[in-house]
Amino acid sequence: MVAVIHQSSSLRNILNYNEHKLKEGKAVCLEASGFLKDATDVSFFEKLHRFEKLTELNQLTKVNSLHISLNFDPSEQLSDELLREIAAAYMNKIGFGEQPYLLYRHMDAGHPHVHLVTTNIKPDGKAITLHNLAKIKSKQARLEIEKEFKLVPAEGSKQQETFRLKPVNAAKVDYGKTETKRAIGNVLNKVIAEYQFASLPELNAVLSLYNIVADTGGERSRVKRHEGLVFRILDEQGNKVGTPIKASLFHSKPTLKNLKVKFTEKAAKKEPLKPRLRNALDLALLQRKIDLAALVAALKKEGIDVVIRRNKEGVIYGITYVDHRQKVVFNGSDLGKGYSAKTVLERCANIGASEGKKQNAEKEKMRQSKSAKEGWRSVNTGQNFNGEGATIKSVGLIETLLDPGYQPEGMDWQLKRKKRKKKRRRLSPD
Repeated sequence: MVAVIHQSSSLRNILNYNEHKLKEGKAVCLEASGFLKDATDVSFFEKLHRFEKLTELNQLTKVNSLHISLNFDPSEQLSDELLREIAAAYMNKIGFGEQPYLLYRHMDAGHPHVHLVTTNIKPDGKAITLHNLAKIKSKQARLEIEKEFKLVPAEGSKQQETFRLKPVNAAKVDYGKTETKRAIGNVLNKVIAEYQFASLPELNAVLSLYNIVADTGGERSRVKRHEGLVFRILDEQGNKVGTPIKASLFHSKPTLKNLKVKFTEKAAKKEPLKPRLRNALDLALLQRKIDLAALVAALKKEGIDVVIRRNKEGVIYGITYVDHRQKVVFNGSDLGKGYSAKTVLERCANIGASEGKKQNAEKEKMRQSKSAKEGWRSVNTGQNFNGEGATIKSVGLIETLLDPGYQPEGMDWQLKRKKRKKKRRRLSPD
């Protein structure tokens, strides 16, 4: 069993997600624990009102809701009753047994899984701490439940990666319709809530892994003038396709104004997460013969995706690292001088033939330009070459004039101009 915990500040968004699946026939509500009615009889607004009554008791706690998915091996055949028992045991073990919660079984994936929706605000207004909930309480609860219910055990981080959100498939999205918005919304809810990023380019580094981009528009566009933001889907070549969707149309309101607040909040949380990423890079680069492709593959095994930024000519000018285990994004230069794109490429023993050509293109242009300048200087400093390739020295005009033995030759007499005598005007006598 694999448990994935999402913390949120919007119960309505979490509830909408699961209720929409319910409406489409892709999910069923198995349990409404802490409600006065059976799960099948509770309406959307009754569910929302039950949670909101608790969250109103504590206005200071912004992150006041949990969305947990329990994922099971595809080989396991689990009845609804057994899933209710597993969910109840899990909630008790993580300290949420007394909290109201909803249990949904989803049927839209290749493996059995359920979703739990609850709040961390207790009836007395106090908040249940969420610090290290996934690392400590949830992990211990999972191990105990696997033994108690004889479930297929999770195989560490590798199985965790199996349940990561999949990229949006641009070819399967019906552009301009609800499927596009829903596909983008699912990714935004996960990435913005879980990952630590300090700028729009860092956010886009994560979103690009899911074939999505946050677009501020062109220089003269209406979106740019009004500091707006739209989200678009990317095809396999990274081209923007389909209809752009305004940020304000999503439930979580990921507008540029709201994101800038998050950039400031998340920037402070990034600093302690640098060491793991630096160590992973250093260990990968310890190999004597490692090229860029091998480096990318080595980091991917450690749960780190490498997003390479290139200019129009295809030359690499930046590298961004997305650490999925720590849920953090770093530009290479932010990790230190030894981790910038230029330095990392230099540390690689062999960039690769095709990559080397791209990287050396600019160097070749600079070399040719330098050679041309040097040739110009050699001509102007009196250096030239005879027909046999031997270098001879030309004597410049200044050196000639300053030579003590220099005697100017006389000018040919035929070329001399005769001086014309000026005729005097005679005054006639009166």
